[in-house]
Amino acid sequence: MTIHTLDVWHQLVAARDARGLDALLADEVVFYSPVVYTPQAGKAITTMYLAAALRVFGNESFRYVREVVGERDAVLEFLVEIDGISVNGVDMIRWNDAGQ
Repeated sequence: MTIHTLDVWHQLVAARDARGLDALLADEVVFYSPVVYTPQAGKAITTMYLAAALRVFGNESFRYVREVVGERDAVLEFLVEIDGISVNGVDMIRWNDAGQ
């Protein structure tokens, strides 16, 4: 499932389209953010945060520059410029047996 899961994620990011999140996210997903100091549990709230991130980070400057991929997880390093500020960050993704 590793390649499929990451392929779907990259397609969503490239298209800046949150519509595919429902199929990608497990019902029991937990979202961690450096902006929100407590874990956000559940598909609805995670979809809300990720859809917002796709809008904020989703400009032409966004690009992944490195991937470290395991059997069921990945760390994706990205660079993006937002309002003249360069941001270097990571997306840490973990998936279940179903690839969600």
